[in-house]
Amino acid sequence: MTTRNELRLLPWLGPEGKPCYLSTDDSDGHMSRLADNIEAVQLGMAADLLEQALGVLGDQDADAAALRLLATDLTGALRDALRVAISRGHLLATSEPRPS
Repeated sequence: MTTRNELRLLPWLGPEGKPCYLSTDDSDGHMSRLADNIEAVQLGMAADLLEQALGVLGDQDADAAALRLLATDLTGALRDALRVAISRGHLLATSEPRPS
């Protein structure tokens, strides 16, 4: 099993909104692949949302409700993308060989 500093932050929250972590030596295991797939979906949704945001922000007639909805959706996408970045950053840090 991995050590504490090698735990993988998963792209979903656990009970009570707390972060979930995966401890495994199998980066190709079922849970690792599931996390990879969910991260890919989250990043894809964020890219789609960015395109939508450009459209709403470019619309001079966009009302306050549309802008609030956009801000809410962008906040969620940013939260997910940040979690993916943190997780992948930790994976890179633990997989790089340490200087001797």
